[in-house]
Amino acid sequence: MFSWITEWAFHLHLLMAISWIGGSVFMFILGVTLRDKKAQESVYPYVGPIFGWFEVGSLVILLTTGFILGFRFNLFQLLLHPNGTQISHALMMKAILVAILTVATVVHFIIAYKTNGKERTRWQHFFSRSSSMLIFVLNLFVMHYAIVMRNIL
Repeated sequence: MFSWITEWAFHLHLLMAISWIGGSVFMFILGVTLRDKKAQESVYPYVGPIFGWFEVGSLVILLTTGFILGFRFNLFQLLLHPNGTQISHALMMKAILVAILTVATVVHFIIAYKTNGKERTRWQHFFSRSSSMLIFVLNLFVMHYAIVMRNIL
């Protein structure tokens, strides 16, 4: 009856995932290659907020479309009652990783937003860098489990 919602949710989910992961890779490469403090100070205050707000919007859309798809394919029932199958395992792993990824994104966004254009404390720098690296790595694993799930469904 509402198959068009499922189709739109899937395509929007895929588009946001591509954008999210591509942006994450871009920001990671930017962070690794810009070693000069002056270069970082000239780039991040402009690029960071643009990507940060895009990141928040993308995350909201990813979570929303993920819930729509989860309901459509009865994945919440499987999540609450795992049955030991490959799809059950992939779903459980993806859900755990997405939860951690969401927390890391919120932490990173809050620190980045509050300290944009300002000097960070050592702890702010540590948590900002750590959450950024965690987001980058988790994205790759979330993508892996998404591919596994899509192949099964």
